[in-house]
Amino acid sequence: MRSPFDAPSRWRFLAGAKGTAYAGDAFYFVFQSGRLVVNTGPDGPIVQAARFQHYGLMPDHLHFLGLWQGISCVSGELAAEVLLPPGYAAVDLRRFAMEVQDEDLFAMASRAQQIVDWEHTYRFCCRCGSPVQDHPQDFAKVCARCGYAQYPRISPCVIMLVTRGEEVLLAQGTRFTRPMYSTLAGFVEPGETLEQAVQREVWEEVGVLVDHLQYRGSQPWPFPHSLMMGFWAQYAEGEIIVDPEEITDARWYHVSSLPPIPPQGSIARRLIDSYRDYLGVPSTPQRW
Repeated sequence: MRSPFDAPSRWRFLAGAKGTAYAGDAFYFVFQSGRLVVNTGPDGPIVQAARFQHYGLMPDHLHFLGLWQGISCVSGELAAEVLLPPGYAAVDLRRFAMEVQDEDLFAMASRAQQIVDWEHTYRFCCRCGSPVQDHPQDFAKVCARCGYAQYPRISPCVIMLVTRGEEVLLAQGTRFTRPMYSTLAGFVEPGETLEQAVQREVWEEVGVLVDHLQYRGSQPWPFPHSLMMGFWAQYAEGEIIVDPEEITDARWYHVSSLPPIPPQGSIARRLIDSYRDYLGVPSTPQRW
């Protein structure tokens, strides 16, 4: 089986198989009480393993994540009572995504968080309740009694930019922590195709019908364990009627005059910017 270290050097991010040894220095994606530990100094935000070891810090539950720009990356966890050295802080992962605005780097941090959460969640077999142990190669937990293997949970989601010529439909969600507007999104239900999920979610959230769907890419989203699959969807018919449990406001915006939107590095921003590029409308930088 090929190793991640054999991959083309032009790949910035490459997920690695569990059990692969990492050589040389490494980047640590370490969490403490659910927050990512970062280097707040000029050579941050990524934590270098050698610097952690210099301070005598050794995270628990280390797992090789893969390579980022050719450097090995490792996930781990620090106990809540461990004091971080000067120049380090534990930050919310959403804040990290908005400030770093690097999709590949966020993908590695996302992978780390999901693996750390998986370590906490899958301690017992969901069939017989017996303790589980690590699979020797895969990212899986195997029941020592019945042999059932449990893999990290990944929930498929659709995220879609509804378009109408030079206008796009953007909404403000009830759970947003910032005053911004974004694309619509939702989980795929059992038995649904991605296309059916797009049409259903748009109808449920804003009351309009869409067609002519176009797949535009995907992104892992660790809140808590989603895989976002992005689409453009053309408006077909209907007037905006929001679901107040999900949406506080939704309206059409011309692509040259948008409200505050998600930061670069998010798939929502990628859907918006790529549609503006498609129309030949330059993107307007927004500060976060």
